[in-house]
Amino acid sequence: MNNIIETNSLTKAFKGVEVVSSVNMHIKKGEIYGFLGPNGAGKTTILKLIMNLLKPSSGEITVFDSVLHDKSYEYLTRIGSLIEYPVFYEDLSAKANLEIHCEYMGYYKNNAIDEALKLVNLIGIENKSVKEFSLGMKQRLGIARAIISKPEILILDEPINRLNIRIDHQVVEGNNVSFRIDRVDGQIPSDLSWCIAAGPDLTLDTSNIETSQFIAPSVNTDTITQLRATATIAGVQTYSDVIALITHEKDITSEYFDKPVARTHPYKSSSPYADNLQTCVYSNQLTAPCTIEQLPLIGQIPALSDKENILDRLLVSHQWMGENFEAFLNEMDPASDFSRLLQSVTAVVISDDIRPSFYWALTGAIYLDPNDLWLLAQERDVINEAADYRSSFGNELNFIMPWRYVKDNQYISYNVPRATRTQRTMAEMSPELSSLLYHELGHANDFFPRSVHDSIEGGTLLEHYNRRSLAGELVSDKITAQYPLYSDELTSLANVSFRGQTASTNQKSYTPADITQLFSTDRATDYYAYSTKREDTAMLFEEAMMSHRYGILRDVGVTDKPDSPTASNILVDWGQRGRIGEDTIQARAALVIDEILPELDGNTLVGQLPDPIQMTQGLSWLDNLMISPVLSISPESERRLKLVPITGHTQSVIPELRVSGDRHKRDKG
Repeated sequence: MNNIIETNSLTKAFKGVEVVSSVNMHIKKGEIYGFLGPNGAGKTTILKLIMNLLKPSSGEITVFDSVLHDKSYEYLTRIGSLIEYPVFYEDLSAKANLEIHCEYMGYYKNNAIDEALKLVNLIGIENKSVKEFSLGMKQRLGIARAIISKPEILILDEPINRLNIRIDHQVVEGNNVSFRIDRVDGQIPSDLSWCIAAGPDLTLDTSNIETSQFIAPSVNTDTITQLRATATIAGVQTYSDVIALITHEKDITSEYFDKPVARTHPYKSSSPYADNLQTCVYSNQLTAPCTIEQLPLIGQIPALSDKENILDRLLVSHQWMGENFEAFLNEMDPASDFSRLLQSVTAVVISDDIRPSFYWALTGAIYLDPNDLWLLAQERDVINEAADYRSSFGNELNFIMPWRYVKDNQYISYNVPRATRTQRTMAEMSPELSSLLYHELGHANDFFPRSVHDSIEGGTLLEHYNRRSLAGELVSDKITAQYPLYSDELTSLANVSFRGQTASTNQKSYTPADITQLFSTDRATDYYAYSTKREDTAMLFEEAMMSHRYGILRDVGVTDKPDSPTASNILVDWGQRGRIGEDTIQARAALVIDEILPELDGNTLVGQLPDPIQMTQGLSWLDNLMISPVLSISPESERRLKLVPITGHTQSVIPELRVSGDRHKRDKG
């Protein structure tokens, strides 16, 4: 073996822009080889290519005398690496993280962990949770992980304290962009400032100094802009650069997508619908709905495998989004609920610029916010942090209607602030995504349940939707006809909270007690149900299925509205856990289930749901968390109970306050 690593004309381009160009390297065994160059020169990209984290656009990489290909993984057991920021299981100890690494590396040498920890001076604190470590300690632990298996090649990417911006990515001209700086030892770096280092002029929004946001300017061709953050760390001024690739697009001609949308591609390039997916469901050139012949409902096409048929209709802005969605279907859908429900959509779109998630009858597609799909820190880094456009709706009203999902008296939401760069497991991701899918696919199956697929022929889905809606044939029409909601006042208030209408003087005067009287005596499961009868149906289906499949219950309440409301300072006037089990609501839920998932018996299912539990008036929303009797604790809840307590509560991070309707986009059908 003359050279342990070789590259031949190695080139990597992102959307046609080369960041690594024709690199030839020859590294002999035993050599120390270093890259020198400014931020953005491609140093980290080359290391990722060698580790098969990225695929070359052209050229070859040879490691241990073998040319790398897509399936090259065995060689990685002979390499130790620390690239960019080290990521760990934050709730586990340093020692446990190294044990896991040794397990999947197949390295079982006695005392290896102690030797590595001693070398990086972490002996004595190896049993502390990694979340308690400073940035410097995490970087030392990253070095320990890289060297523990005595690798033949050691790759280190600036393994010292430094300023770091997350993360190079692309954006369509006219779209929102956000970049975040990493904290150092849990603190915002001092004297932090942002500027444009290269590229077109931009107007930077740094009102939150940890992030820099801007709207990508119009460009005549794909253009790179370079931002620079400067700060002082340990008394030394330092800087970090980050690159945004601004892509030039065709002029917007669509009245449906009249704001720039991200570039997307079929998850499976071999899909028979690859040519139609983007043009029919996510394009600034969509001028008319596609016909059913161009893009039928998934369930209208016979297939050997429902899941393969679904993946043929998956459109993504980043490949990891499709990979995580596929893994979710394979690992977290044992009853095949989602595989069945997805038969009533034409496509699934997951893109970094979608927020919030929604279903749209015009295209027949479901559009998913990738915040509910990330697993790795680097995946979360590319998701835009721009504020939700509805964040100011209903500000003039004097009440809040919060919600949350709980199990064993614990929040099930995995909520770690963006300032903390971490990863999560599929089990931690699943509850939020499951509830979202039950809701949005509830819409799809309200409009086009599987029972009507054979009758949908010719024309467009929108035409069939309009005909069925006018005839009162939708599931939501049947619910409203048989079990209508009573409160006109709440329906009017919903227009303020969810559509941005201006509140009247009378509406501004409503107190929490007034809302309690209106809501608790009606038969909606949530305030958002009053926004449309379609949302009423989706809310019923979502809550019933989450309780039935996972034993996860939905809390809903009416509270006051202090300045800067949090779970700790809003006071409950009325609240209920598991309202879906209310006697006056069960018949409504049973009808929805019978229509949408006829494999289940609606009356039997809702009859087995637990009785609602009342909250205590006058206590805070957070203090009403521990209201369920706990007879047994699930393994996941037991893990959560081991987290560091905060002010008497067992969860180390209390998720942000959720308010009714905050993660759904009003149905565009």
